[in-house]
Amino acid sequence: MPPDFGKVSMFTDHFNRRFSYLRLSVTDVCNFKCRYCLPNGYQRPQTRPQFLSLFEIKQLVDVFASAGTTKIRLTGGEPTLRKDIDTIIELCARTPGVETVAMTTNGFRLAQNARNWKCAGLSRVNISIDSFDEQLFNQVTGTHSFHKVLDGIDTAIVCGLDVKLNTVLMRSFNFNDFLQTLERLKDWPVELRYIELMETLEQRVLFEKEHVSGQELKTLLVQRGWTLLEKVQNAGPAEVFVHPDYRIKIGLILPYEQNFCDSCNRLRISAVGKLHLCLFGEDGFDLRSALACEDPVILRDTIFEALSHKRPKHYLHQHNPGQTIHLASVGG
Repeated sequence: MPPDFGKVSMFTDHFNRRFSYLRLSVTDVCNFKCRYCLPNGYQRPQTRPQFLSLFEIKQLVDVFASAGTTKIRLTGGEPTLRKDIDTIIELCARTPGVETVAMTTNGFRLAQNARNWKCAGLSRVNISIDSFDEQLFNQVTGTHSFHKVLDGIDTAIVCGLDVKLNTVLMRSFNFNDFLQTLERLKDWPVELRYIELMETLEQRVLFEKEHVSGQELKTLLVQRGWTLLEKVQNAGPAEVFVHPDYRIKIGLILPYEQNFCDSCNRLRISAVGKLHLCLFGEDGFDLRSALACEDPVILRDTIFEALSHKRPKHYLHQHNPGQTIHLASVGG
């Protein structure tokens, strides 16, 4: 059972943004080599990182649930590389107050595990797939896992998970194939999300070469009769479009759009126990000391104090990605 604080305030910042959504990274390790994230693959540091233990994860989930968090997304790195991922899913799903447990994955282990994860309490899965052309997929990911990922998508759909597909928008790899992809996936019961490429400290050159504004896709959709859905509670930042002739939905995540941060509703915990108030913000507030106290009040108060430092917005427009080295370091 989560700690009983009595009537506890929801995690809120100075700009009256309420945080009901936690992105919880459980590992930095990834087995893909995506160009925009880990082009050289995961590099194990000289000092082996101590990722959050099950007990620490339980403390965090309990405290966040007690302060109004209803949605938890497990991220990485690649979260399914943790051998205890089934237990982590079940731990989150059984926590009173948590209504949705989601996971973002590269899909490598999805085909053989989707049913077990659903039984453990997983309700939603976002699968990263940056091209539906096998050759381009291999170039982006540095793997030969295209068909394995497609099998995972099929299995996730069949076993009843709510499926979203994440595609990082890049000029040379998928921008020109947008309309063809719409037709290819026309009858898929999924949401295909295009995420605007974001600058990180390690990928400035790639950003300059490959960045294209998602507004261009938005204009194409509107011109072709797609309409914008109203956002539901606890939704992420995606603008979701539907069309009467298509079963698939299209989501656009446009971090360079004005006022993008106004509706922020999520906080991030890294795999090493740092609270990140923004994907492109500070170096993170270390929660390990508070976790070591094993006192939920201390942990809750530490998080409340950190929230007083949350800024009104990110500064990507100024080519300032904060301290984000690559997306895997913060859980995406």
